[in-house]
Amino acid sequence: MADKKAVWLVALTLTALATPVANAATTIYEAEHAARTSGVVESNHDGYTGTGFVNYDNVIGSSVEFTAYTAHTAAHDLVFRYANGTTADRPLEITVDGTPATVSFESTGAWTTWATRTLSLELPQGTHTIRATATTAEGGPNLDSLTVVNSINAPSPRDWSTAVVDSAIATRPATSLGLGYTDTLFLHSVYLVHQRTGRYLDYLKAWGDARVRADGSTGNPYNDLDSMLAGNIFLDLAQATGEQRYRLAAQRIRDRIATYPRTSDGGLIHNVALTGQLWADGVFMAQPFLARAGDVDTATHQLSLYYQHLKNPEGLLRHAYNERTGQSPEVWCRAVGWFGMATVDVLRLVPRDHPDRATLVEIVRHLADGYRRFQDASGLWFQLPLKPQVSGNWLETSCSSMYAYTISRAVKQHVLSPSYLPVARRGYRGVLGNVSIGSDGRTAITDISVGTSVGDEAYYLRRPRAVNDFHGLGAFLLMNEEMV
Repeated sequence: MADKKAVWLVALTLTALATPVANAATTIYEAEHAARTSGVVESNHDGYTGTGFVNYDNVIGSSVEFTAYTAHTAAHDLVFRYANGTTADRPLEITVDGTPATVSFESTGAWTTWATRTLSLELPQGTHTIRATATTAEGGPNLDSLTVVNSINAPSPRDWSTAVVDSAIATRPATSLGLGYTDTLFLHSVYLVHQRTGRYLDYLKAWGDARVRADGSTGNPYNDLDSMLAGNIFLDLAQATGEQRYRLAAQRIRDRIATYPRTSDGGLIHNVALTGQLWADGVFMAQPFLARAGDVDTATHQLSLYYQHLKNPEGLLRHAYNERTGQSPEVWCRAVGWFGMATVDVLRLVPRDHPDRATLVEIVRHLADGYRRFQDASGLWFQLPLKPQVSGNWLETSCSSMYAYTISRAVKQHVLSPSYLPVARRGYRGVLGNVSIGSDGRTAITDISVGTSVGDEAYYLRRPRAVNDFHGLGAFLLMNEEMV
């Protein structure tokens, strides 16, 4: 599509021809056989399938329209194969039977380098119109094909958890990781993969040997809730190795919580420098650890107290609360994800007759209602989930993993009805659309918001979108182990 003037062509209406593949749940529709508006079929860039690809004209509204048939009412993945040899994103509005969703088609580095983008959704049995329309004056990418996959019936191509862990540890030796919450989130998620596969204890022990002394000290004063997430991996290693130093390290965090600063009504503040402030992020850092360590009462009380201060009547939770100024202005997706995961993780350990159990159930149901209401057609959720139409808003991977995890676990705990499972499944498939394997055999997870403080709308929308940031890797592994 490069080096071509923007011109309108007469729309050509052709019937999309299906090419079946070995798995009956999968059908490929070649773009060169689809209806198109303001685009031409070309074959001058190697690597395409079929007899060519569609080169969009450089205009808003140029489009390719497929007619697809699904044999069963089920969850499906729409997988678009494309190339984008420019350095800029060329987003397409994907309209399925009249319902639109905007999908990024980022640079692939060259017109001969092909990649895929996936849109996950429920499709009823029957014939469907799927249109991919350019939304910018540069037009769309070169579009090779659409593959429609009945993703419930189709086999999983690989163990994504081990693929992600192997790729990460190939470039991040255990001794290079510290005690920060992103590193310990990743390590805890690796431990969960190890529990299933038996593969990663040596990696985890190498980290423990480098960071935890015989008396349980680590050099960390634990002056913020983020640092206390290390307690989870201390408990993991105590269980796996039986070494006393990890129990002592966990006890040091419990002892610090006993003296840790609080708000006037007893909430654990986010950071000793942030007097009177509660951040939704903080509950995941401390409360599941406390519940695992035997202090269910403190964990449930903190979750209930935070919820009272953060609940947003329009849905979900505000990011933070300040005793002097009240709630912060925005609902930020990952903060809500941390809170959801913390609540279901603690609920797993709360007796049915516990006085705070009903409040925790209320929290999960409030969040799940918001997750369902604000889920994008892609299966993902926006950085600012209550503002999907705001210019510059974008679909974020780590919170989407967290929401899918929370719903799946809550259904298994009989806190939510099974009617919520399609939300989790769409979220899971949407996240998988942001996971790929490169020519080096290593995985890449994209569109992860980097570490984020409390701010206004513009601040959240400006946050950099990272690849393989540990926020995203850890959240993905938790989700994948939960759902697969």
